[in-house]
Amino acid sequence: MSATRIPAGYVPLTDAAPLIAAQEMGFAAEERLILELHPAASWSSLRDMLAFGQVDAAQMLAPVPIAAALGLGGVSAPLSVLSVLSVNGTVIGVSSSLARRLADAGYRLSFHDAVSAGKALIAAAGPDLRIGVPFPFSMHAELLTYWLNGLGPDTPRDFGIRTVPPPLMAEAVRNGEIDAFCVGEPWGSMAVEQGAGALLLPGRAIWSFAPEKVLAVRGAWAEAEPDLSGRLIRALWRAGRWLADPASRGLAAEILSARRYLDLPAEIIERALSGKFTVTPQGLQREAPGFIGFHDGAAGFPWRSQAQWIALQLAQRNGLERETALAKAGQVFRSDLYRNALRGTGADLPGACSKLEGAIRAMLLPAGESEAVSLLQNRFFDGRVFDPQAEV
Repeated sequence: MSATRIPAGYVPLTDAAPLIAAQEMGFAAEERLILELHPAASWSSLRDMLAFGQVDAAQMLAPVPIAAALGLGGVSAPLSVLSVLSVNGTVIGVSSSLARRLADAGYRLSFHDAVSAGKALIAAAGPDLRIGVPFPFSMHAELLTYWLNGLGPDTPRDFGIRTVPPPLMAEAVRNGEIDAFCVGEPWGSMAVEQGAGALLLPGRAIWSFAPEKVLAVRGAWAEAEPDLSGRLIRALWRAGRWLADPASRGLAAEILSARRYLDLPAEIIERALSGKFTVTPQGLQREAPGFIGFHDGAAGFPWRSQAQWIALQLAQRNGLERETALAKAGQVFRSDLYRNALRGTGADLPGACSKLEGAIRAMLLPAGESEAVSLLQNRFFDGRVFDPQAEV
């Protein structure tokens, strides 16, 4: 039987790895699929490519399909999330001049403590902090807002969040257009390599199990193509499992470094996969275990509660009605399709579609469909717990 071609879009980032590995390592072929991978220069162009049918599937910032469901961003095409492609994987960095002010104040870039890093940043930057993010509807913007607003009354209320495409982040901070940034790897490390800035904090220090990128399709496509949707979910699940094996890191970095994908040195890309970072141009080393996740802890499962946390943040920032936002978001992450596609494969399938976000302090084994499912630590930096049922 011949393979089916699926045009799929991505932005050149380390966390595009599941799509690229699915095609390069044969996991798509196992499902009789050929992924025609199309790079996009920005998240807005990739969103439009998917909405208007230029591709049938796309790596997507987790908040984009939810924003579309809430009528934000000017795209009316309903989008569905088939799986989570990656959790975490972002870094927060500062310009070289801001890094010097932090050092002069005695801050030593611990790279793990969100409270001390945030307070040091606010004190060193003053009231006019400008932070670059890749897109207005992104986990970068939501995590930054949640973090800075949670640090207390000294937080400047008018800190500016500006949109900068990931490959241009180092240039923007070097030219003084922004003071800090939150971006997916390897573009934070590239800012360090180019002497433009230093890394302050991994995004996982704010939320230790944040859904970062998802596999999105048009809602109508998901309904019309249940067989293709299932084959796509299984191919990406196998790719995520391969990427989670430490023995795969070297080869994964080599594949991603190819000119047709990221076109960057494999050594830079491997930092995110290993969690071992160079955080200053002078060579200061820091480690962030579990910096990015592709598989462990049922990482691919699209929890409705994840979508509803994002929806609540968007509603608060955009003046939308909370209950309506929560209801619409719960329909975007298709845990039902994910469960149907992977039943019988041995994949971790939680018994519920929603959970308390931020409530897991250590590895937990809740009841799954057939046996225990391992979930990893899931904590917000301020210890809060999000209960979607309590918000309705």
